Amino acid sequence: MSAEAQTQAAPLSIGQTFTIASKVLGETRRINVYLPAGYAESASMRVPVLYMPDGGMAEDFLHVAGLVQVSVGNETMRPFLLVGIENTERRRDMTGPTTNEKDKKIAPRVGGSAAFRRFVRTELMPEIKRRYRTTEETAVVGESLAGLFVVETLLLEPDLFTTYLAFDPSLWWNSRNLVQQAPKFLATYKGASKALFIATSNEPEIVTDAGEFVKALQTAGNPAVRWFYEPMPQETHGTIYHPAALRAFRQLLRPAAAVPGK
Repeated sequence: MSAEAQTQAAPLSIGQTFTIASKVLGETRRINVYLPAGYAESASMRVPVLYMPDGGMAEDFLHVAGLVQVSVGNETMRPFLLVGIENTERRRDMTGPTTNEKDKKIAPRVGGSAAFRRFVRTELMPEIKRRYRTTEETAVVGESLAGLFVVETLLLEPDLFTTYLAFDPSLWWNSRNLVQQAPKFLATYKGASKALFIATSNEPEIVTDAGEFVKALQTAGNPAVRWFYEPMPQETHGTIYHPAALRAFRQLLRPAAAVPGK
């Protein structure tokens, strides 16, 4: 190729990014958005929204956007708007209060999950609805501490999302408090139908805690909480996100035509 035929390199874009000056959190948060195929070309297309903590460009946003793109492309997943929330203080935002002194040592500040949910509910979600054409369906996906946040949100504020996807959730937090809370919530919840997908790697403590949580799901048998548990012992804590997300998308976010009996 001749020098004349070469062009100057240009930035490669896979979506949109903007910031929110959050009054709830007292800081500016960066939001990254992946638009599904066909959305930009349509004036009327409305899509559900998949929210993800750990949603920075240097975090999990790029590879999850790739999974959404390929899953929608091969028709194993419905088109979703992917909204990545970039971290500022991950261990603060993803954890609830704890009385365990060991927990308190993992970061300068912990226990801010309620404020983070308030940010999502009162600032982020309205902004997404203002900027994009969306349906009322929402989902949230997270791994490790973000998986803890997903499970905690289901138990404490189940109306916030429709579908909950948690991979290797850190249910050890606060001396396994969420595992202990689960039976009461699952026995009494009578709200709108929710769906939960949990996947675990080969980490013994995570498998044990998730197993106890699954027992609570089995015992309750609550028809308002549809759930799936996927043990993935071939995966480590560092490798589980990608394969677990693929399975979760296919199980809970697939096109209606692919759902048995529909």
